[in-house]
Amino acid sequence: MGPTNVALVKLFRADQDLREAQAKLDAATKNVRIQDRRVKDLTEKLKAQQQSLREVQTKSSQFELDIKSRDERIEKLRTQQQNAKNNKEYQAFLIEINTEKVDKSKSEDEMLKAMQEVETRSADVKDLTAQVESDSAKLATMQAEITETIKQLQAEVDSLKPARDEAAAALPQKARDAFERIVDKMEGEALAPISKPDKRREEYICGGCHMELVVDVYNKLHSRDEIVFCPSCRRILYIPDDLPPEVAVKKKKAEKPVNRDLGERAIGKGRAKDIGAAAPRQQSAAAVLESVKQEEEPPTTSPSDEVPQAPSQTEPEAAKAEADSEKTESQG
Repeated sequence: MGPTNVALVKLFRADQDLREAQAKLDAATKNVRIQDRRVKDLTEKLKAQQQSLREVQTKSSQFELDIKSRDERIEKLRTQQQNAKNNKEYQAFLIEINTEKVDKSKSEDEMLKAMQEVETRSADVKDLTAQVESDSAKLATMQAEITETIKQLQAEVDSLKPARDEAAAALPQKARDAFERIVDKMEGEALAPISKPDKRREEYICGGCHMELVVDVYNKLHSRDEIVFCPSCRRILYIPDDLPPEVAVKKKKAEKPVNRDLGERAIGKGRAKDIGAAAPRQQSAAAVLESVKQEEEPPTTSPSDEVPQAPSQTEPEAAKAEADSEKTESQG
């Protein structure tokens, strides 16, 4: 792979190491964070209940003050009623006194409701206060127990951050921006290795989404310095260490060399054999033709070549001559 892809893989691995260490730290502090969140929620709820209690207490105090003022008003009206000059004024003061009594009764009812609500909210505040104190003590105990573990894990996280920053700084701006955009979206899985499921066939898949890739993806990553994205999941592809060219690329079997001299010799022998087999056939055919020709054409002789033939003998004469010849040969 080219230097850009090599740097991307280095950044990816540094980011993975940092995320793994951060995950360990988060897991170790998970219970503490849950308890801390519980204490904070209870504290907020306690504050809300305390505020509501103060409001109800204020409302109850207002009703109490209103009742007190109405009592004073009624006493004043009674004094004025006793000094009334006539029955009309007396009845007017009486009506006003009765009106104040009705309003006072309403205020007393409202104050009673307020006082009951104050008692309820006071009990809730008391319970929440006790719960907050208990959970705060539990949180302090948990923090004390894992303090050393958190320190070690936090130190590991802090030690890995410079390597990650250094790897990011070694990348071109465009490649770094692409990585940071994908790593946040994919929760750390910004890169995906290409895989060859069948070693007998030159086919590749994305190691992230397992979708099929084009055949020349290995050649692009191996011979060019460019970022190649998976068309399906949009992760950045890279060549893993366990997929070198001798494993990834299928080699063609070498053809056996053909010995042309042996072939020509074999062909020559075959031709010679055919010619040798055909020669007798040609000679016999020529002889047949010649014999047929001689039978069809009578022989031509010149007058000088003619030989006088002896007169033909009868069969008895011929037999006698033959016997004489044999007798002569036996005597000789």
